[in-house]
Amino acid sequence: MTNEAKWNLDNSYVRLPDLFYSSCQPAPVSSPKLVILNDSLATSLGLNKQELRNKDSISVFGGNQLPEGAAPLAQAYAGHQFGHFTMLGDGRAILLGEQITPTGQRFDIQLKGSGRTPYSRGGDGRATLGPMLREYIISEAMHRLGIPTTRSLAVVTTGETIIREKQLPGTILTRVASSHIRVGTFQYVAKWGSIEELQVLADYTIKRHFANIEGAENQYLSLLQEVIRRQASLIAKWQLVGFIHGVMNTDNMTISGETIDYGPCAFMDIADPTTVFSSIDAQGRYAYGNQPYIAAWNLARFAETLLPLLHHEQEEAIRIAENAVSDFMKLYRRNWLEGMRAKLGMFNEDSEDEALIGELLRMMEEQQADYTNIFRALTFDTLVDMELFKMPEFAKWYKRWKARLRKQPESERSSHELMRRSNPAIIPRNHRVEAALEAAVEKQNYGVMEQLLHVLANPYAHTQEQHDYCTPPAPSDCPYQTFCGT
Repeated sequence: MTNEAKWNLDNSYVRLPDLFYSSCQPAPVSSPKLVILNDSLATSLGLNKQELRNKDSISVFGGNQLPEGAAPLAQAYAGHQFGHFTMLGDGRAILLGEQITPTGQRFDIQLKGSGRTPYSRGGDGRATLGPMLREYIISEAMHRLGIPTTRSLAVVTTGETIIREKQLPGTILTRVASSHIRVGTFQYVAKWGSIEELQVLADYTIKRHFANIEGAENQYLSLLQEVIRRQASLIAKWQLVGFIHGVMNTDNMTISGETIDYGPCAFMDIADPTTVFSSIDAQGRYAYGNQPYIAAWNLARFAETLLPLLHHEQEEAIRIAENAVSDFMKLYRRNWLEGMRAKLGMFNEDSEDEALIGELLRMMEEQQADYTNIFRALTFDTLVDMELFKMPEFAKWYKRWKARLRKQPESERSSHELMRRSNPAIIPRNHRVEAALEAAVEKQNYGVMEQLLHVLANPYAHTQEQHDYCTPPAPSDCPYQTFCGT
């Protein structure tokens, strides 16, 4: 096929040891049809968005043709799933190659739902429409919120029926990531590879993501520290907007610091650290309030894989690793406090800030207040229609907060501008996402989703159009649940 779409693929992962992957081809589908294309992402990748809509490109997204330069493979990795270690790998995803952009950046191009691989473990390797559209919606919303994330380039239906709890339309999502190297990738090589192969993986990861530390005195310690730093920033950003990943297994933590895998994810409505949406998380392991602690646990597992590279004496290697991992909570807390100060219009630091922030969150939890809308109301000083604002205790807090703002040299107007930039008007509310998915899956009506994506495109705009999307869901006797995407 010709290359009017402007694919510019390299295949650096293929040049790694055979242990790391299995070469395999996408399974052909009967009738690929484009559902949605991410025009802005296509342009940033150096692709021709018009040509991506033609028959040949849709065949690429469906796995029926390969773009020029592709060397398809499934990556091997392992992971702790709900605390239990197991062998995994890309069971329904195939990496086509790495697109080199006009600015020289490198991004994985992966088909998700493209058929069985050597790591499918009895699965059919396919995906269905609802979960793939969920990933498209949420990952794009996360990007617009300023949170590092994988993104979705395209979604196609395959013309085939997939059997799950019922018959569902088969679907393939094209995922774009700075890489798909995970904590679980290192766990896999540390368990089943040699120290030499582990070093190859670490060197490759440094070259790809952390070129600034090449040649450092102990570049593997620097690698660990960089990953810890990025994850501390990422998890803080999750917490600040009320995002709940839902399945923070070690195979779902990227070394690059991007959010990956949007299966049972959701956004918190009512402020409650115990919030869990995932149907399989019966014990609340991955609850909203636990996410920083799970991240620290996952990073400890990453550090364990690097022990042979950190120092030739195991005891010293353990000491080095423990010291590095112990920094995570301090870094996370610093990032989170900085973000919370911005959400409340604070430009500088004060010794009472943490207590002031904590009191607000406690009152929000006690009153079952809407997390996003409380900060939105404070941003514009529209303190009406919410029970929290009627409390005498809140009135006292409000006076203390205003006094705190007056202690800084910036004007109150500047504080509210900072808040406007830090508090989204809109998040992908779960009931809005479900409505979009239901319309798409049940009625082949993609207009609801397209409108939702439109209003999510600039979440800090605070437009009147976004106002209708700020309403929390109606009370329900059935708590909202999400499911691992299949």
